[in-house]
Amino acid sequence: MERATNDKSPHVLIVDDTPLDRLVATMVLKRFNIRVTTVEGPKQALEFLDTEHDVNLILTDYCMPDMTGHDLLMEVKESPKLKHLPVVVASSDDIPERIKMCLDGGAKEYIVKPIKDVHVPRILSYI
Repeated sequence: MERATNDKSPHVLIVDDTPLDRLVATMVLKRFNIRVTTVEGPKQALEFLDTEHDVNLILTDYCMPDMTGHDLLMEVKESPKLKHLPVVVASSDDIPERIKMCLDGGAKEYIVKPIKDVHVPRILSYI
């Protein structure tokens, strides 16, 4: 788990099994003075969220082993403690059925990777 600190800025939890995708998303968000914590998968995200209460948004990959980003989204939205958190799903795949399923499940947005500077104002608007 990697964490960038600046207590006054929004805190985004990045969930992605691909190190390069975590790095790209981290670099983009840090340019906007966003605190970032990264984890490799949904199970680590849920463990982190169980102990950390200052996360303002979850940015999760869709395709990961064991649990998908949609699975994580459902866990978050079904949890009384976490359901207030906005979730943005990101994926390399632009599959309309998957996008609809995530949005219908409560995701604020579905972004086709890579995360770019142009996405950040919209992401921040959900916080």
